[in-house]
Amino acid sequence: MRIAVLGGTGSFGMALARRLAEAGYDVVVGSRDASRAAEAAGEIGVEGATNADACRGVDLVVVATKAEAALDTTRELRDAIGGTPVLSVAAELSFGPAGVAPTTDPRALAVRLQEVVDGPVVAGLHSLAARNLGGDEPPEEDALVCGDHGEAKALVLELAERITSGRAVDCGPLASARALEGLTAVIVNVNKRYKAHAGVRVTGLR
Repeated sequence: MRIAVLGGTGSFGMALARRLAEAGYDVVVGSRDASRAAEAAGEIGVEGATNADACRGVDLVVVATKAEAALDTTRELRDAIGGTPVLSVAAELSFGPAGVAPTTDPRALAVRLQEVVDGPVVAGLHSLAARNLGGDEPPEEDALVCGDHGEAKALVLELAERITSGRAVDCGPLASARALEGLTAVIVNVNKRYKAHAGVRVTGLR
């Protein structure tokens, strides 16, 4: 399977692209700047391209840009993405003196992305930190995934299972992405408070 990682020169995008390549996927790192994409891709032994070129001929597009750029980037690339499934991994967060919190928008970023693109959007991997994902070994964490399109969600669940040593957990419809994105704020606060690199494990599953 061929996967485009848009925003692949950022910390999470690079970590994810590396882990995907190590799991045997054909990965292309995308960036607004072709030279930056090529440089970043060269570090992990994959292909680099502009975001638009990266989207063409792939089986999955991962929007790994910063949250504030995700909608504009995806809107610009709508034609290039076409009907290809999209994985949204970003979370909009608000930073203040008391800590990190979700933004007040009631709709998940992934839900708003679905209004932009023609293909199905799946949300997931929000609880995986770049540092943990980019370590020497797959993170000992579960990956949480939600979406409305069965085939697209199954594709992402399989991917998630291969890049962690935990489980890929189906968390229901795309509307539940609001909770997944909010969980990112919780994990950031926990890690800051305890100076840790915590993730998530779901207990009681068979």
